Amino acid sequence: MKDTRRTRAVLGVLLVVALAMITVDYRGGESSPLRGLRGAGAAIFGPVERVSAAVVRPVGNTFDAITDAPGERRRADRLERENQRLREQLRSRGLDQDRAGQLDRLLGTAGIGGYKIVAAQVISAGQGFEDTVTLDVGSRSGVRPDMTVMSADGLVGRVTRVGPATATVLLATDVTSSVGSRLEDSREIGIVQGRGRRGFGGGGTTPMRFQMLNANAPMRVGQRLVTLGSQGERPYVPGVPVGVIERIDRPVGGLTRTAYVRPFTRFTTLDVVAVVVAPPKADPRDSVLPPRPVTPTPTPSPTGTATRSPGPDDSPSGRPGRRGRSPSPGPGTPSAARDGTPSPAAEPLGARSTPCRECQISGG
Repeated sequence: MKDTRRTRAVLGVLLVVALAMITVDYRGGESSPLRGLRGAGAAIFGPVERVSAAVVRPVGNTFDAITDAPGERRRADRLERENQRLREQLRSRGLDQDRAGQLDRLLGTAGIGGYKIVAAQVISAGQGFEDTVTLDVGSRSGVRPDMTVMSADGLVGRVTRVGPATATVLLATDVTSSVGSRLEDSREIGIVQGRGRRGFGGGGTTPMRFQMLNANAPMRVGQRLVTLGSQGERPYVPGVPVGVIERIDRPVGGLTRTAYVRPFTRFTTLDVVAVVVAPPKADPRDSVLPPRPVTPTPTPSPTGTATRSPGPDDSPSGRPGRRGRSPSPGPGTPSAARDGTPSPAAEPLGARSTPCRECQISGG
């Protein structure tokens, strides 16, 4: 079609007519005079529109997905990082609460014993033949070799090597560890020795043993041990709880007695510990030991008499009864003597060595 003056005039007229029809239809609403024409147009062009939309929509969605993919990927990565950060915050909050509880108990134990401590955390465990752990404190925190290390429950070990920010601790369970110890409520002393990792066999209950210097001194299962202390308070300060005796070996021709000790500290779950940087001014002796659990004791009856359970011959009222009625005693029966003399059955067993003549006569 050529672009002539006539063509442009026709196109302009059609545009004016279309605008006029749209205006009239819009202003008329439901009562528009062009309502029928609108319905006819919808009936004719509606299927064509649906078919074209069904064809064009997947292409448009694919194009939108391609253009929006980088932004959606960045949004997904951002949400994943935020979720990871929130999970780490929850986990660290739980760990912080647990460590705060351990530190509070540790400060209470150190305060009872009068120890000056530096709190530390176990950051690694030794992989060699020695039972060792590494702490996150060192010489910058005042830690020196041959210092006592304890937990809130009891003895952990001693410092062997120190760096600027870390320290290595030899655990009391190591085979080379020897700790001078004293029995609770007595002055009997001995040596607690570690048994190494093999001592954790059978549930890890007795990884240490205690050898008394006096084979005749009293010792019992359940008795507890504390550290005796070293010369110059190095490497062990006095009064730190060690463990409780679980088994005692009887000496056979030996000069010492051996007992197996369950330590108060759980060496397989060490976390928050303390390095004793200054010893107490006085030996705390048994004051740092935890209180013994209270066991209930049976209370005696108020009357102090034993209660007899009812027998088959007892009456419902609790008094001894009889099964049936026994015949009345005859005049010849000894138990019914008229003169009030006791019957033979009422006399103690063996009171008479010869049988009673009246009983023989009456058939008794």
